[in-house]
Amino acid sequence: MALEMFRKKETLAMRKKLIGQSCRLFYSDDPVKIVRARGQYLYDENGKRYLDCISNVQHVGHCHPSITQAATTQMKLLNANSRFLHDNIVQYADRLAATLPDKLSVFYFVNSGSEANDLALRLAHQYTQHEDVIVLEHAYHGHLTSLIDISPYKFQKLTGQKEWVHVAPIPDTYRGIFREDHPNPAQAYADTVKDVIDKVHQKGRKVSAFFAESLPSVAGQILLPKGYSTKVAEYVRSAGGVFVADEVQTGFGRVGSHFWAFQLQGDDFSPDIVTMGKPMGNGHPLSCVATTAEIAGAFTANGVEYFNTFGGNPVSCAIGLAVLDVIEKEDLRGNSSRVGGHLLDRLTQLQTKHPIIGDVRGVGLFVGLEMVTDKEQRTPATDAAAQVVRRLKEDYICVSTDGPWENIVKFKPPMCFSMEDADLVADRIHHILTERSCPRITQNAPCGLLT
Repeated sequence: MALEMFRKKETLAMRKKLIGQSCRLFYSDDPVKIVRARGQYLYDENGKRYLDCISNVQHVGHCHPSITQAATTQMKLLNANSRFLHDNIVQYADRLAATLPDKLSVFYFVNSGSEANDLALRLAHQYTQHEDVIVLEHAYHGHLTSLIDISPYKFQKLTGQKEWVHVAPIPDTYRGIFREDHPNPAQAYADTVKDVIDKVHQKGRKVSAFFAESLPSVAGQILLPKGYSTKVAEYVRSAGGVFVADEVQTGFGRVGSHFWAFQLQGDDFSPDIVTMGKPMGNGHPLSCVATTAEIAGAFTANGVEYFNTFGGNPVSCAIGLAVLDVIEKEDLRGNSSRVGGHLLDRLTQLQTKHPIIGDVRGVGLFVGLEMVTDKEQRTPATDAAAQVVRRLKEDYICVSTDGPWENIVKFKPPMCFSMEDADLVADRIHHILTERSCPRITQNAPCGLLT
């Protein structure tokens, strides 16, 4: 039986009554009610089509027929607790292992990025027998209590920093302490982590893990300087800790040139633990922790069984396998490189025409456009970024902002995003920013900057 379809006003009223108000909607002043989707497009209750530049979770595209077919076929056959022996979980683990460095050979399947990161913390603590964790400024690693504790993005607004958590400067070469004119920002930023480690030791404490997104997202679509992670891992391991790469946002080929964003650091770099999530199931709750046999062995040796009721179930793994197949068959990594490169080129061209664009950065389909009121001072243009988001919505394009000052317009669309989509977004941003700098512009009397 089909579910009853409410009018938008009724749905919004019921949501306000029944759903916690801390669970916020996109465009909260005037939410979009989405009733169906396909590929990189969303459709509202009136049939209006929106270009989706937000949904990195629907990695290979909304409602991809291969994914829905894999899910329904397996659901009709079996879905059971993962403690029953089944082919799907081992086949999926084997496929994932083929994408990772050889030493990352043991897998734990869970249901969300937060679960994966929480388990990574447990693995690190058990293996090192140390407690302290080093994270980056503005980091966000999940909504569990253990992860809020290591997420400055959250804990600075709540209970504050725990004694066992230590925050290193984010390696942001646009806005950070070492910028694009520094001769070796990777080394300079890595040395700040060494300074943190030294301070931890001075307090008589020991480091369990350095925990970082391979490309910090909430912090503002940051690209780590090449070589940074390799040097940090050297310092952390010398201190008896492990390096945890959070790939929840950026894994599965989003960067185009590589399957994992940590691989941008070079062939000689490998984390000790990798967490993955959002894109794994294309919208189905599926996530994972990959680690070494040594770390997994220490976790087993504690004598406490680990099991996860739903993690790695046959349906989830069938979906995960189908996602890998689509990435390969449709050359979505290649598409990410081509289309993402084109979007970066178009936005960089706009930077030369609009002083309010301070920086354009990214790799593959992980792109940020940073807006500033003053290019010299790099003052965040928070209101202008919000205005761009609102105006793009009026043009049926969904984007959002990120960064500590919410002044970075971010693009993490489904990987089927096309050249035409990239051109549309760039053209509309150009029009909006031109209109903003030339208020008299109308469709009938265009400003000269539009040419």
